[in-house]
Amino acid sequence: MKQRDIQVLQEMDLTYWQVRKPSFFPEVQVPVIDLPEKCKLLFVCEDELDEHDRWLFGRILQSMKLTPEQALLVPPQALEQIREHHLTWCWLAGCQGGNPAGSRLLTSVSLKQMHTNPAGKKALWQQICSYDS
Repeated sequence: MKQRDIQVLQEMDLTYWQVRKPSFFPEVQVPVIDLPEKCKLLFVCEDELDEHDRWLFGRILQSMKLTPEQALLVPPQALEQIREHHLTWCWLAGCQGGNPAGSRLLTSVSLKQMHTNPAGKKALWQQICSYDS
């Protein structure tokens, strides 16, 4: 990918992208993601969040004493590109993935499933509380 193409993506606020057939572009380097210092929670999921999901996500952040500005949503494929970070939490919702070094790992069902799954909410809350003890 040419520098001009990367610049165009950045101007469109696209900080993450994935080449579907990397074998066609052997010279392309995988972009790295440096998270801003204010980012304390990395929310990893494959789903687009609707209004109801965002409301639930906000409530969970409040319970963790975090604000939406301190959280960032990324797809699972982006985890391997995380480099610089100041994360406290990495939350995998309805997907698999690694955990950035030095962060606390949370796993749960997706937010969409959590609306009708009290056991999923409880399991997430128990994980959060386990780090306090």
